[in-house]
Amino acid sequence: MRAPGNVAVEPAGQDGVAVEPAGQDGVAVEPAGQDGGNQEWLQEEPQEVATPREYDVMTMPADYTLEDLHSKWRNREIAWPESQRRDAWSITQASRLIESIVMGLPVPPVFFYIDAEEKTLVVDGVQRLRSIFGFFEGYFGDENVKKRPVFRLRGINKDSRLYDKEFEDLDLDDQLRLKNTAFRAILIRQLQPSDHTMIYHVFERLNTGRVTRKDQEIRNCVYEGKLNDLLADINWTAEWRKILGRPKPDERKRDVQLILRYTALFHSGADYRAPMKDFMSRFMSEKRDPSDEFIRSERRRFDDTCRLVLARLGEKPFHQARALNAAVFDSMFVAFARNLDSCPTDIAKRAENLRNSQEFQRHTTHATTDGTAVRARLDLARRSLFE
Repeated sequence: MRAPGNVAVEPAGQDGVAVEPAGQDGVAVEPAGQDGGNQEWLQEEPQEVATPREYDVMTMPADYTLEDLHSKWRNREIAWPESQRRDAWSITQASRLIESIVMGLPVPPVFFYIDAEEKTLVVDGVQRLRSIFGFFEGYFGDENVKKRPVFRLRGINKDSRLYDKEFEDLDLDDQLRLKNTAFRAILIRQLQPSDHTMIYHVFERLNTGRVTRKDQEIRNCVYEGKLNDLLADINWTAEWRKILGRPKPDERKRDVQLILRYTALFHSGADYRAPMKDFMSRFMSEKRDPSDEFIRSERRRFDDTCRLVLARLGEKPFHQARALNAAVFDSMFVAFARNLDSCPTDIAKRAENLRNSQEFQRHTTHATTDGTAVRARLDLARRSLFE
């Protein structure tokens, strides 16, 4: 029986198999476009290598039947990152997985992180679980799409007894074998320290999907809470979109990360220590569910800062060579946020002089996440713009 609330459509193509953009290992390739295309809008900083702290961790194996896992997912006891939907398997890959399970072949384990609220986060194995759950429900593809293709087993040998069948077409023995198959999971819990920052490193290093997750995509998954919701919400602010020069949010959440970067430096810049990615992750973990007053204050300050920057500096004021420079942005935006009521009349000229100064350029183009560079440019922006 297919899950309710979906419209079944037969995938088009040879033998009814959906035609997908070509990519390595048969995985669909993201189309180029305004929000993920060839024209880069953000200057990428050198990739930081984060060094995890030492953690006291408990790992243990657990075996679930596939029916049990499906039930947990339907009850929202199991979750995975929204971004993993872009890393979807082809119907051939998914069909071969189902065939392997029915035939009794071994399947790699999945990795689950259990958080403080006993919620289960899938760190590795999302595509295997999505394929299995989709087959149980009779549909292939993104579970949030209303019109989903019927999941018939394709891309396997046509002489197989499973070929072209949905779950409800299988013999009862095969249905029961599939539902009762024991699936190995590795459960991970962080015991000490109690800040639950380990999951970021686990996800970053263990996840084996084809598409490498951007840092904020990982944080969006592992640090769910009121701060995460606030960052996503204010990312739609009209003045902010003009400052970025991008009408729509970035699919990889790099614009959300810029807001997090500013917020963390505004509150904790004096205590900054590299790498920047760990600094932002610690802040997001510590402020995961702040007070309502904190949320209101941050929203108001961000809105006021965006309006002031846009009014005094115009659109795309932090761009260099047609792309936004995150180091120029963080230092100047923090300075504006700290001086909303004392903006000089010649602020545009001051900003131009700051951007052209050799000292500022040095701290915004070389080793930009080094502690010395971060503190130096924050101080330089403050003094040059508002003193």
